[in-house]
Amino acid sequence: MIAALFHNRPLRRRLVAGSIALLACGAALVWHGARSEASNAKPSPPETKFVKAIAVAPMLSADTRTAVGEIRPRLESDLGFRVSGKLLERIAEIGAAVKKGEVLARIDDQDYRNRLASAEADVAAAQAVLVEASAAEARIGALLAKGFTTRANYDATLKNLRSAQAKLKSASIAFEMARDQLGYTELHAEFDGIVTATGAEAGQSVNVGQMVVRVADPESRDAVFSIAEAAFANAPDTKRPPRVTVSLLSNPAITAVGTIREIAPMADAATRTFQVKVSIENAPDEMRFGASVAGRAEMGDAPVMMLPGSALFDKDGQPAVWVVSPSSAVELKPVTVARYETDRVVVSDGLANGDLVVTAGVNRLREHEKVRIVEGEGK
Repeated sequence: MIAALFHNRPLRRRLVAGSIALLACGAALVWHGARSEASNAKPSPPETKFVKAIAVAPMLSADTRTAVGEIRPRLESDLGFRVSGKLLERIAEIGAAVKKGEVLARIDDQDYRNRLASAEADVAAAQAVLVEASAAEARIGALLAKGFTTRANYDATLKNLRSAQAKLKSASIAFEMARDQLGYTELHAEFDGIVTATGAEAGQSVNVGQMVVRVADPESRDAVFSIAEAAFANAPDTKRPPRVTVSLLSNPAITAVGTIREIAPMADAATRTFQVKVSIENAPDEMRFGASVAGRAEMGDAPVMMLPGSALFDKDGQPAVWVVSPSSAVELKPVTVARYETDRVVVSDGLANGDLVVTAGVNRLREHEKVRIVEGEGK
């Protein structure tokens, strides 16, 4: 019978068509059942992320800044002659202690002695002319009173007298100047101090104002530092400059306290740093000129928040942190960073006392996303 079916083509076509229709009905029933199950299934809740967080609290944190500099004299003068000439001798040597008024060097004074002698002779000649003019004025005046001469003769005599008086005054001033120039051939110390440098040797011709001896006041010393511009970003109130502790690099046990007395208004052209001078009070003798020192200053104690560096997030190029709200959702808050340290950041604004700040996994979070704080954190 089966063989007969294979030989009956119309019957065979009807059997194949019926099989295909039966398979199609079965597939439709399966798809409809799967769709009904999918529509009746409830959506799965979103995954809750685990994070680490800390509760922040304001604290007083002094911004300690250190720098390396050197000891320099506060008062240091380059002394030179007020007249030019050949240097005969330089008495002062580097390191010598000198007293105010002490002779430090001399130049050849022969020319200035000759000028003084010439000026003295001019004074004597002017005095003689004045004596003669005075006698002539007295005689002509007496004759005019008796009517034996004219008024014109008396006026000419009076003119000669006044001219002689003026010439004597001019000669006297020239004499004083020549005497002063002779005195300028000796270089004297302006104050008690120590010779720190010399600029000329015996036999050398020196010009007016050329440095011959440099004298420094040993009682007033400054610690001078070169500070980068970034250090002034959060500078304290200039009306109350911070105290600076200065210590020797060779012996940190030797310290002194000073105050900032001068900050350069312009940066150095080569190093782009600003020179800061610290006036040292009662500097120990070990802090000699040129000694290397370290300076430490407490720049301020404003309340700040300390956060680990992993808590910081970038929002449009500005620093921000993720804060966990009471509903366990995270919100992104912009913050103001006072300074960056090795393993933490110091936040000066943007957070409130008790805020829960996410410290791990900040790059996987989204705004208003629910999170769960790992046990042991956030306390």
